[in-house]
Amino acid sequence: MTYTKILDRIRSLSNPSAVKSMERYGINTKNLYGVPIPELRRIAKEVGKDHELALRLWESNIHEARILATMLDDPKMVSEEQMEAWVKDVDSWDICDACCGNLFDKTPYGYKKAVEWSARREEYVKRAGFVLMAELAVHDKKAKDEKFYEFFPIIIRESIDERNLVKKAVNWALRQIGKRSFTLNQRALETCKQMKSLNSTTSRWIATDALRELTSDKVQTKLRAKR
Repeated sequence: MTYTKILDRIRSLSNPSAVKSMERYGINTKNLYGVPIPELRRIAKEVGKDHELALRLWESNIHEARILATMLDDPKMVSEEQMEAWVKDVDSWDICDACCGNLFDKTPYGYKKAVEWSARREEYVKRAGFVLMAELAVHDKKAKDEKFYEFFPIIIRESIDERNLVKKAVNWALRQIGKRSFTLNQRALETCKQMKSLNSTTSRWIATDALRELTSDKVQTKLRAKR
């Protein structure tokens, strides 16, 4: 399927009522057609991996085309420069999360960018750093626990950020890492304890919410079975 045909397909699936609904969830509706993710995944399956096509789709600045680009791109061909360029273009949380969960976490630079971006000031870039941590915890099945140790001090450091998109991503990262293994769970619980002692309402909210899941019978039973 060519670039032009893909854009025509996206436009043909336009759903104005879906656009209004997505706006209520805080999604930026600029250049948005309201095409559901399952439809984009169907297109991605038809097309297959195509790095050059992904680059063109991203440059179109069409919301769904950018999400589709994250599905089509080949992580082996993605450079640090591309990751930096794309993350700076991000203007909506769903595109941020698509970049991290569909593509960036599968590149050789995922851990490096998680650390670097978590220290940036820009809201979507910082969010991307923590979404990467969460996605790596879920998708990098072969990684040893030690790979995630360096994330805990960062989580504590940035837990004071009151911006909604950031604090939710910090919380997400903490929960996903803490569900990965018994050892990481114990470190996550200690991290929550440290965060609750901070003079920050946001830190305490993140810690309290994470503790609710990380200490639940469901999570603890699953972790004990893994040991």
